[in-house]
Amino acid sequence: MTGVLTVAGLTAGYGRLLVVRDASLAARPGTITALIGANGAGKTTLLSAIAGAIPMTAGRVEMDGAALGGLAADRRVAAGLALVPEGRLVFGGLTVEDNLRVAAYAPHARPRRAANLARVYALFPRLDERRRQRAGTLSGGEQQMLAIGRALMAEPRVLLLDEPTLGLAPVMARVVFECVAALRAQGFAIVMAEQDVGRTLALADRACLMANGTILAEDTGPAMLARPDVRRAYLGL
Repeated sequence: MTGVLTVAGLTAGYGRLLVVRDASLAARPGTITALIGANGAGKTTLLSAIAGAIPMTAGRVEMDGAALGGLAADRRVAAGLALVPEGRLVFGGLTVEDNLRVAAYAPHARPRRAANLARVYALFPRLDERRRQRAGTLSGGEQQMLAIGRALMAEPRVLLLDEPTLGLAPVMARVVFECVAALRAQGFAIVMAEQDVGRTLALADRACLMANGTILAEDTGPAMLARPDVRRAYLGL
């Protein structure tokens, strides 16, 4: 599976307010890149800018060497990027299956909608059990499964996950982490901002520490987990 994401010197924000400054990272197929940092560090803004949900004011976003910076969000989806936003944002009035079907709008994904549905149901059997249930009646964990499944319907090569376990019960958070590990094994490149720092760094191949809109340090997940400053700030050790 191709899908090397390269971000270089990305600067972005909201109007005149710059939130992310000069951020650079890379994500390769079959790897997880973790973004860690306190609330307000700029993780969500960085993911949103990569996905094209907010404009960049400087920098580059490339997929396999092809520039995406001038493309709208839907064109970036077609190029292989998919963002699973914080808060899940499923269509509560639609059934589980209708949520998944409408997500396969990209022209390249439409012919394989049935096969992709089967893949999502294989990854999340609980969604298969609830395919006729309205999404708004699902538990938080089930809605997160649906949000990830919806992203997969567009056949991405790179998944951007923003706080995928936020607000979930521990048992459902564990299911989400298992899903992320399974997607890595399938060859996806994953960039994940997550508040469970210990579990995320233990799983991640690479990790970026963010503060005040900048990436202060980058290392392997285990090496970042071993840093005394990270352990004090995020693990209370």
